[in-house]
Amino acid sequence: MRIAIASDHAAVDLKAELRDYLVSLGHEVADLGPETADRVDYPDYGYKLAQAVADGDAQYGVALCGSGIGISIAVNRHPALRCALVSEPLSAALAREHNDANAIAMGARLTGVDMAKACLDAFLSTAFGGGRHGPRVDKLSNPQTILQTNLQTSGQTA
Repeated sequence: MRIAIASDHAAVDLKAELRDYLVSLGHEVADLGPETADRVDYPDYGYKLAQAVADGDAQYGVALCGSGIGISIAVNRHPALRCALVSEPLSAALAREHNDANAIAMGARLTGVDMAKACLDAFLSTAFGGGRHGPRVDKLSNPQTILQTNLQTSGQTA
């Protein structure tokens, strides 16, 4: 698999650990930066990661910052991305199985290296369950359709 990974300055060490771990598992990894722990803005790297996955340059993305919250919000601004903030393997597996997540986010200040590796393992080894989850996932990438339907139901116009 080809996996893109990006972080902010607070998670550059965790990014390096996870990059090396993914490579050791045989994955091709695109490290989108940063290279050092010099201060950077997480949205810049979150958007870069989202674009790489949306363009097909990577099958999945791994987004890291201090808490995981900011970078996950940035990644999710792209309509083609479904980035789940995870902190343990069950949430990582459910993100794939129920939400067809194509990226995960973790917080370097909240998640240790071993737990982050366990989250990656669960995420990458779980398939999307499809079925009843399929139409829900489709709605995630098409919010305008839902908003328009809601407006029509309520008698309002856009």
